[in-house]
Amino acid sequence: MDLVVSLSQLLRRPLVGRGGAAVGRLSDVIVRLRGRDHPLVAGLVVRVGRREVFLPVEQVAAFGGEQIRLTSEVVDLRPFERREGEVLLRADVLGHRVIDVAEAELVRAHDLELRRRPDGWVVDRLDTHPRRARPFGFLAGGSRPRWRDWMSFEPLIGHAQSARVRGPFGRLARLKPADLADLLEDANRTESHEILQTVHADPELEADVFEELEPDSQTRLLAEKSDREIAEVLGRMRADDAADAINDLPQRRRQPVLDALPAGQRAKVLTLMGFNPSSAGGLMALDILSARPDATVTEVLGLVRAARNLQPEALTSVHVVRDGNRLIGTAPLVALVQADPDTRLEEVMTTEPVRVLPDTDVEDVALLMTDYNLLTVPVVDHRDQILGVITVDDILETVIPEDWRRREPAPHPARRSDDAPSEAMNTTDLDG
Repeated sequence: MDLVVSLSQLLRRPLVGRGGAAVGRLSDVIVRLRGRDHPLVAGLVVRVGRREVFLPVEQVAAFGGEQIRLTSEVVDLRPFERREGEVLLRADVLGHRVIDVAEAELVRAHDLELRRRPDGWVVDRLDTHPRRARPFGFLAGGSRPRWRDWMSFEPLIGHAQSARVRGPFGRLARLKPADLADLLEDANRTESHEILQTVHADPELEADVFEELEPDSQTRLLAEKSDREIAEVLGRMRADDAADAINDLPQRRRQPVLDALPAGQRAKVLTLMGFNPSSAGGLMALDILSARPDATVTEVLGLVRAARNLQPEALTSVHVVRDGNRLIGTAPLVALVQADPDTRLEEVMTTEPVRVLPDTDVEDVALLMTDYNLLTVPVVDHRDQILGVITVDDILETVIPEDWRRREPAPHPARRSDDAPSEAMNTTDLDG
């Protein structure tokens, strides 16, 4: 039979020596994070008089009953100092918010369950359901614990040494950039700082996350960075998103950030900033895939495979150009895949493609894309020279009303049936 005890039951319990003499009271439980395995209990923080001291778990004879029994009366009275990789369950986790990885949301840890295993006591499960007490000690209806596996969560501990032990991402590696952006928008300053520290370990991911943030949140989080740090993030973002981010910065910070951008990105951003943000020119992406009309399907598909730096949404069509960069047609990617490999591009392309001028209002662009069922629309100048492309996801972000964006989100699709909260279980103190 498993030996199980909840943290809330243990806290402040008296500790007694082997002979029954009082030693002190339990103040906290120390665990060591172990990556893919459950945290292992390493010891206790015990209050002896006015000081807190460390007690190794090997000195604990039993957690059972109303007292914690020790193997001896001898306790090292040197003040407790946290070591690298150590996490304090009461101070760092209990009552704090953790990341529910399956749901990609922040939830509060209301209790933790310790379980005895052959390798020692481990943190086995976590309860995220608040309990409300009624008079006379009865629990309010619907307030029973909902225990779930500790491995379904990522704690936000705020302790740099512990973060290093967890590795660069821990369980956050399962989340998409949009999920991480949602977490940052819900997090307080301390929580967002820790999430950003984790994300910063992967600069490309960091840029993707900032692209997904709402403008207000993006500006708030960028404001805490130096000009050089902002430029490092924006240098990896899509140029249109980087231009929007710079426009949202305080006026005094825009030029220093622009000056710190890599030359290529700076040129793209300055081009986009020359257009009205609510126009096709302000919304377009400058990186496009184009080919000559005499290229074969095999050659064009090779260009598609090599275009790893283009956003996938912009690769749904290939733009056919001649006479410099004059747009004469488009070829949907599906038509290329279905065509004979030796077919010339001009035999597959659609002539007279739908296109817009850079000063076209984004709402008019949205209507055109809806009327013609387009995933992308090219932006051209008055001589039909192609300047960029607008993708359907960019249009959606622009035309969706602000109050729709802030509505209650739909259930997260990553949730699996085995992640569902388990029925409440009676937690019992048993001797170790």
